[in-house]
Amino acid sequence: MYSIVYITTSGISESKEIAKRLLEAKLACCINIIPSVESMYLWKGKIEEDSESIMVVKTMSTLVDEVIKTVEYIHSYETPCILEITVNKGSNNYLKWMETELLY
Repeated sequence: MYSIVYITTSGISESKEIAKRLLEAKLACCINIIPSVESMYLWKGKIEEDSESIMVVKTMSTLVDEVIKTVEYIHSYETPCILEITVNKGSNNYLKWMETELLY
């Protein structure tokens, strides 16, 4: 019923742009942005290193497909990291707040 979507971006500016779009569309009720993280990953057979930003997007599970579609449309990466993490439990008050913001 509830999900967190983990997204990496090219930096804080791109994260804020994506966050604003998701919030305006009511696809997320809260987004945390971790401004800088060092990433190492395989890309086309080579080890790459980059500084990135992380987004932690809180949303309803029913909205995740639309979150993914929206992020893919505006993201600068050819293959952005967009991963759903299902939330099994949480603070009842927080989960009710999420529903209030996203469903009404």
